Amino acid sequence: MSTPDNSYIQWLVEQSMLHAARERARLYAGQARLWQRPYAQARPRDASAIASVWFTAYPAAIITPEGCSVLETLGDDRLWSALSELGVQGIHNGPMKRSGGLRGREFTPTIDGNFDRISFDIDPKLGTEEQMLQLSRVAAAHNAIVIDDIVPAHTGKGADFRLAEMAYGDYPGLYHMVEIREEDWELLPEVPPERDAVNLEPPVVDRLKEKHYIVGQLQRVIFFEPGIKDTDWSVTGEITGVDGKVRRWVYLHYFKEGQPSLNWLDPTFAAQQLIIGDALHAIDVAGARVLRLDANGFLGVERRAEGTAWSESHPLSVTGNQLLAGAIRKAGGFSFQELNLTIDDIAAMSHGGADLSYDFITRPAYHHALVTGDTEFLRMMLREVHAFGIDPASLIHALQNHDELTLELVHFWTLHAYDHYHYKGQTLPGGHLRELIREELYERLTGEHAPYNLKFVTNGVACTTASVIAAALNIRDLDAIGPAEVEQIQRLHILLVMFNAMQPGVFALSGWDLVGALPLPAEQVEHLMGDGDTRWINRGAYDLADLAPEASTSAEGLPKARALYGSLAEQLQQSGSFACQLKRILSVRQAYDIAASKQILIPDVQAPGLLIMVHELPAGKGVQITALNFSAETISETVCLPGVAPGPVVDIIHERVEGDLTENCELTFNLDPYEGLALRVVSAASPVI
Repeated sequence: MSTPDNSYIQWLVEQSMLHAARERARLYAGQARLWQRPYAQARPRDASAIASVWFTAYPAAIITPEGCSVLETLGDDRLWSALSELGVQGIHNGPMKRSGGLRGREFTPTIDGNFDRISFDIDPKLGTEEQMLQLSRVAAAHNAIVIDDIVPAHTGKGADFRLAEMAYGDYPGLYHMVEIREEDWELLPEVPPERDAVNLEPPVVDRLKEKHYIVGQLQRVIFFEPGIKDTDWSVTGEITGVDGKVRRWVYLHYFKEGQPSLNWLDPTFAAQQLIIGDALHAIDVAGARVLRLDANGFLGVERRAEGTAWSESHPLSVTGNQLLAGAIRKAGGFSFQELNLTIDDIAAMSHGGADLSYDFITRPAYHHALVTGDTEFLRMMLREVHAFGIDPASLIHALQNHDELTLELVHFWTLHAYDHYHYKGQTLPGGHLRELIREELYERLTGEHAPYNLKFVTNGVACTTASVIAAALNIRDLDAIGPAEVEQIQRLHILLVMFNAMQPGVFALSGWDLVGALPLPAEQVEHLMGDGDTRWINRGAYDLADLAPEASTSAEGLPKARALYGSLAEQLQQSGSFACQLKRILSVRQAYDIAASKQILIPDVQAPGLLIMVHELPAGKGVQITALNFSAETISETVCLPGVAPGPVVDIIHERVEGDLTENCELTFNLDPYEGLALRVVSAASPVI
């Protein structure tokens, strides 16, 4: 095998993200700009103050007019008129930069919805840098911001990885990859000609650990799929380096084979350079105000003498997040983490780290409340938020996103598996509680009860919000949904909106929520699910503003999802539609500044389906109460709210008096099935609004 051609090596360097990051870093060296803002402490309330209602787009699902790109479509004035009328203050685009891999000089497509980044440039399939800037300008014209992504845990197999395989410069230091000596190649499987790597089976990983090459098997295998992903380690074929030496590498990938993990404690510090360069590019070139730190809990991995490697709750992840979040705040932005780990991890990585955290704490719990009609587990999780010192205003309370409904419940799986919890009159260890909740959710959301939802490996359920609700309503056949069923689904959807929106923090919802999307039939996206990734069924295409009403697929070829509510533009013309009800809720949320409130009480209740959240409004505006009925039963219950001053109680959405909070701190709640109320106690100390 001959040494790689110098011109090809130089081309790869020019294509690489590490090179781009180093070029960008020179723009800041010796300049005063990065010393003008505080950066050491997370500032969640400052972050949510600039935008507390987010629309989360998914590029591959966007239906575009003829001749228009995804970015042009997202920047269309007609779309923004509708989003602005609704009350949206920020758009989270999802990853927009070029992703996938390289074979020679040929770019290969993304394998994970552009989360396998290989460049700082906009993906040409999605648009141009100029169109990204135009989107930022249009959003600003509607008093909204753009939210972007960086992926600190891994890249795709682009120029950076190909240079690392060829042992060029600092590039091998980017990745958790280890050169295997030729005398040990007999341990490694052959790589077929059509592949560039194969996954390693557990015995091989164990043997490589024994020979002191790698840290061994990790605490869990994310996206585990037998025969496809048995471990988090893969091996390359024989690759000739720039020095003429032939090597085989074993590399770590927490996620898919094409997403090699970055090494955050290599002496080159190449990973830090690459990711901070990416963040600065997003802020200064793309105009982003907030950045998601995706998969940011997996930046540290360490060998243990016994058992699996230490790969979660690792201090290096905390340190890495502080570096990233601090650099982003220095540059004038904010960040949020999408961290599906323990509550301990979310709390630890928020101290000096990301300003906001995705609410994986209550998200599976509110779905559990919906399908069981019982809020006990949800109340437990709301209280756990406070027990771990997390401010609910630092959380992003979301409906559907591009991922599965995660049911991993990592908190009870790892650190707290043997802690005891009181649930249903019993004292259960965390591991037992986890299995109980998971079994109930899987039984109600998949299989015979809901064949339209699919399990996503061991992580959770591929579904839409509408199909979760359909399962909760015991609708087995989505084709049987008629006007009456749509009205029922909409009612429960508004209930979930109220849970997420009528509490402090950021409220986020997707295009799939806005149109009431149902999952795609599996056969329509079967070609995308060869690696076991069933999430494609919940990523159907949508057209919010009727920009291309005749289109049947997105620009990326995803089939259009059945939309129970119609487009956003259509709904805003119809009184009583999902969007019009949502608009009213968000206007009340804004008027009373509920996003900036303080959650002071999650009271005990008697009715299984009842949930009450009590919030102290800012600026002396009094106390707001969110009361929700997650059951099909009518509820009438008197609840004690200690510490809340008595006075008339007003329904702030429908603008009517609901009763009185007595001198004994008691209030009677009357709720129809699946009804939500947003109330305000008008005490003598509360100003009139």
